[in-house]
Amino acid sequence: MLFPGSHLLSISQFDRGAVDRLFEVADRMRPYAHRERVTRVLDGAILGSMFFEPSTRTRISFGSAFNLLGGEVRETTGFESTAIAKGESLFDTARVLSGYSDVIAMRHPAEGSVAEFAQGSRVPVINGGDGANEHPTQALLDLYTIRSELADRGRTLDTLRVAMVGDLRYGRTVHSLSRLLQLFKGVKVNLVSPPELKMPREIVEELASGGHQVLETDSLEVGIADVDIVYSTRIQEERFASRAEADLYRGRFRLNQVIYTAHCEPNTVIMHPLPRDSREGAQELDVDLNDNPNLAIFRQSDNGVLVRMALFALILDVAEQIDDHSRRVNWYTERRF
Repeated sequence: MLFPGSHLLSISQFDRGAVDRLFEVADRMRPYAHRERVTRVLDGAILGSMFFEPSTRTRISFGSAFNLLGGEVRETTGFESTAIAKGESLFDTARVLSGYSDVIAMRHPAEGSVAEFAQGSRVPVINGGDGANEHPTQALLDLYTIRSELADRGRTLDTLRVAMVGDLRYGRTVHSLSRLLQLFKGVKVNLVSPPELKMPREIVEELASGGHQVLETDSLEVGIADVDIVYSTRIQEERFASRAEADLYRGRFRLNQVIYTAHCEPNTVIMHPLPRDSREGAQELDVDLNDNPNLAIFRQSDNGVLVRMALFALILDVAEQIDDHSRRVNWYTERRF
């Protein structure tokens, strides 16, 4: 990953050195993300935020990250508000909108669509999720969170033990995270899902061929035992032919405090890319876990801003100029991070 001017389309662009560099810059973003300092290093720069699929955290954290670096954001949400609804190609859209932006963050429901868009873009494009394919920035913030949580316990990413639970077939976050974990040594991955929603075979084979230990099971109790991280996922209803089909699997791997206490190690970290489905019958992470100090889902979400700030700083080549354009904030900022 040669950051300055690069597209970020796939987690496969990263080696371990690039991950380390990204996380080093993300660590330095903390005072800005926590509103202790303000930087205007991207003053005058424009982010084109193009989200053709529903999004809360990813879209807003991309925009917040860019704003916190001093840049401005122009948003497009949904197909109906763009010329794509009139038949314009992704290539033509990219040629036009890249003339109005310095970098573009994009989400689209079709696999490979962001890479297709990038072929027409004159500025760097960051993949915010392309169908059931990949979500590289989510994997990076997930790994950053895992690193941070393990560091508090005196552990590193090598020899990580992680359980991925739920819809592993359509869950693009676990696809990207699995590929990112291949950069580390001696990782143990428990894949917990119904047989119909198993992790794609090629990803399982990539993990195994890299010397990592892989267990596939449909037993939640077996899968979450003896791990450092339980990474739960939502049933990806939008990828199914109907809601009724998705309902066949909803709530099958519900984690609550009773199950956690009975089957997890005392310091097992609980993660989820969000949104967690809190509707009756789903509740893959029960609200009775909200007071569990090992529930890291909101720390995970906060980390998305740090990682995306670091990506913008590296891709636009301003990482070493951040502090030169900074000052302390002049408003009340006390909050719990």
